[in-house]
Amino acid sequence: MQFRFEPRGERSRLWSVASPVLAIFVTIMATGLIFAVLGKPPLLAVYTFLVVPILNLAGLSALAVKAAPLIIMGVGLSLCYRANVWNIGAEGQFTLGAIAGGGVALAFANAPFWLLYPAVLLSGVAGGMAWAAITAILKTRFNANEILTSLMLTYVAQYGLIWLVTGPWRDPKGFGFPQTALFSASATTPVIVPNTGIHLGCLAAPFIALGIWLLLSRSVLGFQLRAVGLAPRAARFAGFSEVRLIWTAMLISGGLAGLAGIFEVTGPIGQLTTEISPGYGFTAIIVAFLGRLHPIGVIFAGLLLALSYLGGDAAQMNLGLPSAVTGIFQGILLFSLLGCDILILYRVKRIVPLKLPAGETA
Repeated sequence: MQFRFEPRGERSRLWSVASPVLAIFVTIMATGLIFAVLGKPPLLAVYTFLVVPILNLAGLSALAVKAAPLIIMGVGLSLCYRANVWNIGAEGQFTLGAIAGGGVALAFANAPFWLLYPAVLLSGVAGGMAWAAITAILKTRFNANEILTSLMLTYVAQYGLIWLVTGPWRDPKGFGFPQTALFSASATTPVIVPNTGIHLGCLAAPFIALGIWLLLSRSVLGFQLRAVGLAPRAARFAGFSEVRLIWTAMLISGGLAGLAGIFEVTGPIGQLTTEISPGYGFTAIIVAFLGRLHPIGVIFAGLLLALSYLGGDAAQMNLGLPSAVTGIFQGILLFSLLGCDILILYRVKRIVPLKLPAGETA
């Protein structure tokens, strides 16, 4: 029995929604198989990975905290990708946002909350935008590939952070550890649900997603961004400035990544260290595509990928599995999604062998 892919002629609306669901199912099955190869009961391992972390209030609050930066960065990347601008450097913009906002928090630690905290947030946004602006200027002035430049700048940002926390910003009372002093209460993100870790950033994330959705679907700027992504030549013929739209997409995406970074270091972490992110910026790329580049879809995708971080911790503690299981799950999910997306443009058709009359040959 043979099959082939046959072009559909137009995108399948059904599979545009169904392919992420199928990808998640395939990922769960593949992950269960890997657990079995590692000598763990697959059903128990999958249950431990995907269900155990959210069985109590502490787990649900941790899920919200983990999901917040993924959602904030995911919606920014979705906007970029809808405009055909391939920003792969959200991790670096996240780091620069944390550095810029953290620097303000350390420099003015004694300022009142009503003045310092907004300044810290704005500095974080500005830091992310400034780092994204480097990619934008290289793209628009020198036609440099934004995939490569934004990715390489991520490592520059990481090494800059390492230099700061091991050098000029190192806490003199930190026993030599590579970290800054703890941020003052005036620069700390408020917890909005008592006795949990749910902070202001967790509340801001869905509202940011809603705002980006309204921007893309209800504004002239959103129409221009979508038009330049779908049909660049038609957008240029209509008089849309491709350079301006590249700058707009990069600055919004970078600013949101910087905001996610400053929420993270002024919230759960409380200081700058060499490891402020477990790779949120790269995971946010998967979040954007799993959410179909739709801000509302990104919310659900962000929750699932946040669950993978918690599941990795649970599998490590309860089953003795390596911490790399989180990366394995995310990698399989990305490849499954890319594979299932073939069904959006192609249908699987069975090849029926031609039956010839008796005595005849092909």
